[in-house]
Amino acid sequence: MVVSNTGKNLAVTTADYDRTRELKVSDCMKAGVKGFVDTGVAKIPQIFIDEKSDFDMPHFEIPTIDLEGIDKDETRRKKIVEQVRDASETWGFFKVINHGIPLSVLDGMIDGVRRFNEQDIEVKALYKTNFDLNELPAAKRRVSLYYPMAPVPPNPEELPMAFRDIMIKYSKQVNRLGISMFELLSEALGLNPDHLKDMDCAEGQNIGCHYYRACPEPELTMGRHSDNDFLTLLVQDHIGGLEVFHQNQWVDVPSTPAGAIVVNIGDLLQLISNDRFKSVEHRVVANHISPRVSVGCFFSTSLQKSTEMYGPIKELLSEENPPIYRETTVSDYTACYHSNAIDGNSVESVLQHFRL
Repeated sequence: MVVSNTGKNLAVTTADYDRTRELKVSDCMKAGVKGFVDTGVAKIPQIFIDEKSDFDMPHFEIPTIDLEGIDKDETRRKKIVEQVRDASETWGFFKVINHGIPLSVLDGMIDGVRRFNEQDIEVKALYKTNFDLNELPAAKRRVSLYYPMAPVPPNPEELPMAFRDIMIKYSKQVNRLGISMFELLSEALGLNPDHLKDMDCAEGQNIGCHYYRACPEPELTMGRHSDNDFLTLLVQDHIGGLEVFHQNQWVDVPSTPAGAIVVNIGDLLQLISNDRFKSVEHRVVANHISPRVSVGCFFSTSLQKSTEMYGPIKELLSEENPPIYRETTVSDYTACYHSNAIDGNSVESVLQHFRL
């Protein structure tokens, strides 16, 4: 039985399907709508129905969490923790509003990245772009600049003039928000608020500034991927284009409301939470209208902690919930991640290397 998104039957069952009769109906339709009506058919002929259509696909919206009053009202904080828990366990993605970072700072960061990329090529050539993604064909339509901002920030002169001052200001504010998110995530796991921070999950902070050129083939996408960190905070311009893979379909992550910041769980947080929180694949869909700008803040350990081992948090384990993953260093996981990303594999295949 074919059913519309309104719940009404659109055609008879396959057993009752008379293709010859409906082909005759299609001939009548050459006379236009009147020809169709004159046949006396009350239902849309099955021949005209695409059974692979999206009519029956459920509509999803990424969760939006309002952080207003988080430090003033204990009841309010508990509700926010519950929302963060639910979003992290079911989506791995959510947006936060009233997070404390002024809209002027977010807009200034986006505008600065745009200004940099729209300068003369001689100026841009002074800075290394695209990091280690040059080997990926899809990266050719994206220009990226990456800067480690913590624990040791770069010399300001190393930052492009177009966004030097705003980057320093943004980095400090997004770092504070990141620590707040780790506190909420710790509480959502039933741990002390400082647990993830004390594990140095927020010690390293890398900021990636991305400029996606307008593309004449909008059906193209930047390859689906997960993030190989603990947590990512992302601000995107009004163009949008970010999609997250949820329940076997791609769901749009709109840039509204203004000032919203996208939060997504990284692979390493899925690993240490023993699969409680989900790192999910996402992608950017091309658009042919204008360039797209986004700025991601990636939280992980510092490079100096390359030998520290990370595995499922012991406080989360029990006989009923044994460890799923073996311990690994962040550097080893990162190496495996980049190897698989270049091969075009998914997040599941990377984490699979570390399953017990």
